[in-house]
Amino acid sequence: MTETTLPRATQVLPAGQWQARTARDSITAGFDDRHRRRKRYTGEKGLSFLLDLPEAIALRDGDGLLLEGGGVVLVRAAPEPLIEVRGSSTEHLLRLAWHLGNRHLPAEISGERILIREDHVILRMLQGLGATVAKVEAPFNPEGGAYGEHNRHTGHRHGELHDHGDGHLHAH
Repeated sequence: MTETTLPRATQVLPAGQWQARTARDSITAGFDDRHRRRKRYTGEKGLSFLLDLPEAIALRDGDGLLLEGGGVVLVRAAPEPLIEVRGSSTEHLLRLAWHLGNRHLPAEISGERILIREDHVILRMLQGLGATVAKVEAPFNPEGGAYGEHNRHTGHRHGELHDHGDGHLHAH
């Protein structure tokens, strides 16, 4: 099939806002292959389709891709090599998070740990800062960032002034 005859997925259904058990097929992909605007995928049951979104978005584990002709494809995050970062205290972990953020590294923050992509230079830096680090294999769902993931909000068009309940009007 060519891209023009493939079923198109044009909308993302956020995890928890649709019934995953109703999925027609599923894809399992690492973070890089889940941060796309347009890409051809083949599901685990053999369904080929074209992801065709207005802008790139980081697909999260459990999201659904709504196909134009009907049906939903479940998105699963594949395990990938990561570094688990822990601090000796909350304050120490916050300082480590600051150093990672200062380098604009994608990071998943949960509980008392931070997950980052495996990188030997960053690993040595963290060890030098006294972090407890471990290499792990896990799905990677990094934070969206202050500028990059506002597109996950729905209910307004880009360029319209609106607020997110914080009393500050802004446009996307």
